[in-house]
Amino acid sequence: MIVNLKTLSLGFVLASFMLSGCSSITMLRTKEMRAVGDDVIAKNDSAYKALSAENAALRAELDSVKAQLDASAVAQKRLQAEVTVLSNRMSEETVRRDTRQEEIIYRLDLLLGKSDKILAKKVVVNNGVASAVMEPDANAEKMVEAETMFNAAHSDYHRGEYKLAYNGFKQVYELVKKGEMAEGALYWMSLCLMEANQPAKAKTLLTNLVDSNPNGMKACAGMYKLASIYGNECNLDRKKQYLQMILSNNTCASTPELEQAAISLQEMLDFKSSDGRSATEICREQMR
Repeated sequence: MIVNLKTLSLGFVLASFMLSGCSSITMLRTKEMRAVGDDVIAKNDSAYKALSAENAALRAELDSVKAQLDASAVAQKRLQAEVTVLSNRMSEETVRRDTRQEEIIYRLDLLLGKSDKILAKKVVVNNGVASAVMEPDANAEKMVEAETMFNAAHSDYHRGEYKLAYNGFKQVYELVKKGEMAEGALYWMSLCLMEANQPAKAKTLLTNLVDSNPNGMKACAGMYKLASIYGNECNLDRKKQYLQMILSNNTCASTPELEQAAISLQEMLDFKSSDGRSATEICREQMR
């Protein structure tokens, strides 16, 4: 009986030692796993911070590139606006120069016409006295009236009275109907309409002028004005067509419109945009 009690006591002691050892091992394992978990979390946090810093750097670089692109776009738009302003100024200056030149030519023609009329007079000697007698001309009075009206309309145009000038040129056209003065009246009527911001009506008059008098005195100037109107409307195909018509028309060989048409056509042929857009697309965007 005593032996059994000793055996039981020894068993309890051994069991206690075994349980105590297992508990210690479990605690060590738990500590090791916790340490490994903390290490993994620390590494993840470090990797996350590194990735966040890298993303922030990339975002800053992208923002910088975007800012540069925006600045470049603004600069390009500003440059396009400046080019447009300069082009408009050059166009206006060209119109003023052409108008002045045409006025000078017209006045010279008037002077030459008057000289021809003076030379056409007959000198009759009567009792030793020379007297000049004009050749009978049924249209002389009408032409004098037309010239007076034409000059008055010219003056109105240069004073900026475009409506008054238009009516004056219209009266001249209705009076003479045909000939160089009629062509000139139609041409100046179209200029008055352009100044009054009525390009569609001006285009109709100029088209009639060019179609009815392709080799007339104002045909080349009319074709160049039509090219300008179509260019302002971004119809570059029609603009190109009229420029080519000027270059192929022998009547325009000695006119200033020939050189102007050649320069304009060459600029159209040489045009290349930096972004691959066509000249028509850029023109329409600028009109918005």
